[in-house]
Amino acid sequence: MNSLISKTLISSIPLRSSTRLSLTPNSLRRFRASLTPLHMSSDSSQRVFQLKLDPLTGNSEWVVIEDNDELPECSKEPLLATTSYLDMLNDSYRNKAFRLAIEKTVTKPCHVLDIGAGTGLLSMMAARAMGLNGMVTACESYLPMAKLMRKVLHRNGMGKAINLINKRSDELEVGVDIPSRADVLVSEILDSELLGEGLIPTLQHAHDNLLVENPLTVPYRAVTYGQLVECTSLWKLIDLYGNEAKAQDGIHLVPTGLDTIIHVKSQQYPMHCDVIREEIKLLSEPFKIFEFDFWKRPNSHGEIEVQIKAIDDGSIHAVVSWWVLQLDHEGTIFYSTAPRWINSPANIGHRNWCDHWKQCVWFFEGKGVSMSKGEEVLLEASHTETNVSYNLHEEVCETDIRQHDYSIGDFQLLLSPEKIAAYGDSRWRLSMLTAVRNALQGRVNPLCVVADDSIFLTLLAANLSENSHVISLFPGLRDNGALYLEKVAKANGFSMDRVEVPEKRKACLTMHDTHGKKVDILVGEPYYHGNEGMLPWQNLRFWKERTLLDPVLSEDTLIMPCKGILKACAMSLPDLWWSRCCLGEVEGFDHSVVNTTLGACGELPAPKEGPCLPFFLWQCGEIKELSEIFTVLEFDCSKPISSCYGKAQVQFTEHGICHGFVLWMDWVMAVDNSIVISTGPDHRYWKQGVKLLTKPVAVGIHGSKSTSEFGSTIIEAFFDPESSELIIKHAFS
Repeated sequence: MNSLISKTLISSIPLRSSTRLSLTPNSLRRFRASLTPLHMSSDSSQRVFQLKLDPLTGNSEWVVIEDNDELPECSKEPLLATTSYLDMLNDSYRNKAFRLAIEKTVTKPCHVLDIGAGTGLLSMMAARAMGLNGMVTACESYLPMAKLMRKVLHRNGMGKAINLINKRSDELEVGVDIPSRADVLVSEILDSELLGEGLIPTLQHAHDNLLVENPLTVPYRAVTYGQLVECTSLWKLIDLYGNEAKAQDGIHLVPTGLDTIIHVKSQQYPMHCDVIREEIKLLSEPFKIFEFDFWKRPNSHGEIEVQIKAIDDGSIHAVVSWWVLQLDHEGTIFYSTAPRWINSPANIGHRNWCDHWKQCVWFFEGKGVSMSKGEEVLLEASHTETNVSYNLHEEVCETDIRQHDYSIGDFQLLLSPEKIAAYGDSRWRLSMLTAVRNALQGRVNPLCVVADDSIFLTLLAANLSENSHVISLFPGLRDNGALYLEKVAKANGFSMDRVEVPEKRKACLTMHDTHGKKVDILVGEPYYHGNEGMLPWQNLRFWKERTLLDPVLSEDTLIMPCKGILKACAMSLPDLWWSRCCLGEVEGFDHSVVNTTLGACGELPAPKEGPCLPFFLWQCGEIKELSEIFTVLEFDCSKPISSCYGKAQVQFTEHGICHGFVLWMDWVMAVDNSIVISTGPDHRYWKQGVKLLTKPVAVGIHGSKSTSEFGSTIIEAFFDPESSELIIKHAFS
């Protein structure tokens, strides 16, 4: 359960990190856990320092990976099994398109350069196309991936045909690393936004230093497109001010005049938009935005204005964007990330479901921009080296102008779209308000500690009791959380002399920190800023921190949540399972050696199993529940953290193919179980954990006479707080 995240270590030794993975903060498609390693070289070997994070404590330690050693067992799964490489290599439409384009482009012996080579698939395609007579240079800077690529090359007899260099492409030098400039560039360093993995600076350096004049390239060109949409579910992800106005609970996360104080980061957000097609009203035809030619040096910045006519009445909440890749010079081989409602030409077609490339959504602030059918609006689009942004020019009615308090300056508390939507959800807010109000009832001068990063619970505790004193630990928000409270305190009916945020992060509080008073109420959602992408049970960090705070808790301290419940449901998940199934031959090249390292489903050597991975289940393609929701394990947060074991037998309620189990946490906020906050699949604002089966299993309704279907399964789970591991096992019967 320990994960590895990026960290920079200052050293006089040259640093080498992956062009594909760490050139920009947005280049995270391959690495869900933001893996940006530090490479160090010496005369004898190369090593990578990877940071291992314990999600239950927030503490971390360095793991050293030597070039001449196998990956340490503790890091194998987090390093590569949580990436999207497997999903990408299972994208047969992508693989075929690149193979056809490379075979069409590389027709004679030449020098081919592959930047961000991964497993070496494109390099091997190029070497095969030349009959192993030319020269292929494969550049892969991430050491664990380069080591895996060596295995793939060896398995396919390509070890001598391809020169693998474990460096960033912008560190390569002609005459030092490669003998001459390359005639052909084959590369796939694209994310859902197109630019986020550093496409532009990589191409600029390659054209300036590594490629001949007028080189051949695969891909040849990429074009981005967009469409204006109205969608209430998308609007909820951005406009907290408008959404919380409906709650009418007296709490103002975004007070009038401070409507920009909480915001999402201004960027495009990858999202499978087909799943919300019925919720989307299209307000324009698709329009072309930017065109990028791989065969020539791109500009770092670009701007364009597009005049767009509305095709329906509505409010513009977002731009949905995608890109079309032209892989060959003649324009006969394409790949598109367009949503399925786009009528693509026959030679583009629609790909199968995959998770490594999605559409992107750019949110417009506030209530959106109203348009009438036939009306025109001017859209400004601009791009930097790593991202694309949009701006609408329209006339705004006086009634739509919100008063702005300039005293907040440029301060904004940046939260994820899902967190903003949860904070604006009336039912969620009412549950939290009821729980805190009940907890405060009858208490005189209570001391309340907010153990996590919940600004909402902090405002509740301060607002609902005039005599309360609140200490918010804010382990992730830190100073930004404190500054935010100062800005909104007056609007929420309290002064900052009743609320404090410790200046330094502490593992635990002392009686000195609590001013000699024992804690009456300990609360958390739980929510840890910056950890939204982790598995749901990793929020048991609250339980760990509750244990560390034990010395300052009173005998009757009320703890919320008082209990965490691990829930599960057996499901059919064909799209997700096939995107992560074992690899055999990929366009004629054996990739079976990568399966264990990449955490594939299928024929893995015993006792290997694929990892639990976090997903927004509603984004996972075709899904079907096959059982009732059942409890796997309970965690009693009223007591110090301890190991836990749970076992449940679940009977199937539907016929179908079971691909795995979906798991999530329900948080019990009241001791009488009357208030429960669920993070299950019915709620879009939280990720669930998905445990895919090694092999899909046919299941049927318990008691049916079919001999080819299993009627039930037993699930066992063991939680070890020392290792932070949650081990899940199953047996069908």
